Amino acid sequence: MGYRYVTLPVNKALSAQQKTLLEISIRKIPAVRSAFVGDTGKLTVYFAGQLDMSAIVAKIQNAGRPDRPVQAVAVKQYNGEENTSFIEYRRDAILAGAGLVGLQLLRMAMPAAFTAVYWGRSAFVLFVARKFIASGVRSLLVERQPNADTLTTTAVMASILGGKPESSLTLLALSNFAEMLTTYTAERARKHISTLLRLDQQYIWKIEEDGHEVRVAVESLKPGDRVGVHLGEKICVDGRVLSGAAAVDQSSITGEYIPAEKNAGDYVYAGTVLQNGFLEIVVEKMGDDTALARIVHMVEEAQARRAPVQNFADRMANMLVPISFIAAGLVYGATKDWQRVLNMLFIDFSCGLKLSTATAISAAIGRAASRGVLIKGGNYVEALAGIDTVVMDKTGTITVGKPQIVAVKTAPGITERELLLLAASAELHSAHPLACAILDHVETQGWEIPPHSSTETIIARGIWAEVPDFEDIRGGRILVGSWRFMEEYKLEGRGFGDDPGAECGYNLVYVARDQALLGLLVVSDPIRPNLKKTINQLRRQGVDEVVMITGDTEPVAKHVAAALDLDAHYAEVLPEDKATLVNRIKRRSQVLMVGDGINDAPALAFADVGVAMGGRRTDIAVESAAITINSEDPLVLSEVVALGKQTMKIVQQNFTATIAVNTAAMLLGAIGRTNPMISALIHNAATIGVVLNSARILVAHKKRW
Repeated sequence: MGYRYVTLPVNKALSAQQKTLLEISIRKIPAVRSAFVGDTGKLTVYFAGQLDMSAIVAKIQNAGRPDRPVQAVAVKQYNGEENTSFIEYRRDAILAGAGLVGLQLLRMAMPAAFTAVYWGRSAFVLFVARKFIASGVRSLLVERQPNADTLTTTAVMASILGGKPESSLTLLALSNFAEMLTTYTAERARKHISTLLRLDQQYIWKIEEDGHEVRVAVESLKPGDRVGVHLGEKICVDGRVLSGAAAVDQSSITGEYIPAEKNAGDYVYAGTVLQNGFLEIVVEKMGDDTALARIVHMVEEAQARRAPVQNFADRMANMLVPISFIAAGLVYGATKDWQRVLNMLFIDFSCGLKLSTATAISAAIGRAASRGVLIKGGNYVEALAGIDTVVMDKTGTITVGKPQIVAVKTAPGITERELLLLAASAELHSAHPLACAILDHVETQGWEIPPHSSTETIIARGIWAEVPDFEDIRGGRILVGSWRFMEEYKLEGRGFGDDPGAECGYNLVYVARDQALLGLLVVSDPIRPNLKKTINQLRRQGVDEVVMITGDTEPVAKHVAAALDLDAHYAEVLPEDKATLVNRIKRRSQVLMVGDGINDAPALAFADVGVAMGGRRTDIAVESAAITINSEDPLVLSEVVALGKQTMKIVQQNFTATIAVNTAAMLLGAIGRTNPMISALIHNAATIGVVLNSARILVAHKKRW
């Protein structure tokens, strides 16, 4: 089904945070498939079906109103401390367990006293069960539908009326323990994120005009200021390195734990840590505009999005609650045995279904975030499990996105070093991408580039320069450029004519000295390392088709597709046609789209799962995508798909185990082969087991990551 779009003006100077919050709020409107605010200040909304324009206009009008600061939200949700719910569940679990043991000891040591304190025992049980009772009664009276807590409340009341209030303490102790375990797992998932997102450095060294460093508050900085970051300090701004060299731990942004070397001209991010060296940085972004703040927004949105399987688990759990009541009624009518009735009431299907599913989704999002992968919601975790087609953009996704020298061919008597140094000298002050490839290659070799005395650029042809003699290298008039450039200067070179490799996307750069051709450099945007391995892993995980979309020519696309053994490729695709093509593929498949550029944004939004990958991805691609991979390693993509499939497999295991174990326990309780304490133990042990099964996602496949 095709999508329509509408463009609306946003007549306000919104901050990056406010733009992001506006986009998030509009995406929640029914029929909206994607929404983003462009650099021009206009909101573009893609939708299917009937769009509620009044709701969109209202949200635009409300945009920009004072909200809670991002940092305050981050501190509240990701402070790494135990939250109140966890403490309360742990306290009630210990209280119920200790009360059960104490009352059993009292019953054995002083039976008369045990009988005399019946009302005290009942009051104690009601106190321990207070939260379950409040939730159960509220669900019955307000929502007009019983839930798991309604069933627990009924079981507690039945045990008190039956004269054995302490029998429900086993149920309460294990129920609180299961809730505590679920809360702890969610907290662990948040800790994975909070460790990455914590920006607890309040002060930074600002470099004044005279070169002196002054310690100032981070909030006082503005774009264009210069700051110094020393050994062990955390970088608090996004900016570019002016001087210095250092190793920076970027795991908070990229998920890679190997420190990255940073030198003059490199970009650094807030939240990363200087492990050695010193950097002088010019501030470009700070506060809500940093990459770190955008990550916080994405994590907030992820926690608000529920997976369809969670909604299914909730509906199924609510449908199964009445079964316990019906079974209790039938057992009482058939046997008049109060103990068997309690067996039915002490067994509940919904706890295991709800808790294990929520735990699995939360653990998957936390596990991914700990490795630099941001999944915007549980619905995308579930969608990953059904992916059978992967669509990839070429430039910057399949390829590195940066030209590199892949081969050097020299004339007799000319060394590679001589050829490269003469070419680098001529291109020393050029900003052309091919020139940058030559200069980067020479710098990687550690060679000193000889200076030139004069240079001239000929548009669409190349460059010539006068290079003096340098060490053992003879200089002269150096020409660097295309074969047509060489022909115009009437140069001849046997074996160096126009190479058919140009049809495969290679750029051929010829180098001549005076009137002699010295050789050629083959420059190409290479395929990412490990991409072929990534595609093989995706196929093993159930992906049937891998497709490439590119704006390059057919020969170039065909060459790349053959090198990677892709199932199909589409060449010379215009940016506006990418989304149409993805929509067409979606009619027969569940599509995951991988891209990084502005032209990929609509296609990323229309895919079942859009993935923005790599450090060069654009902001609009990140906002349009469902998943953001900060790593440059394509193998992470296959790991993300594997994580989604593993999560849903575990959810299915939990469904099967919960229903099977509780059904068996109900049958045994109905025929009187168990007592209420054993029934509660079986039910809650099953719940704890499936929650633990979900929690193992946090540590699974650690070596593979």
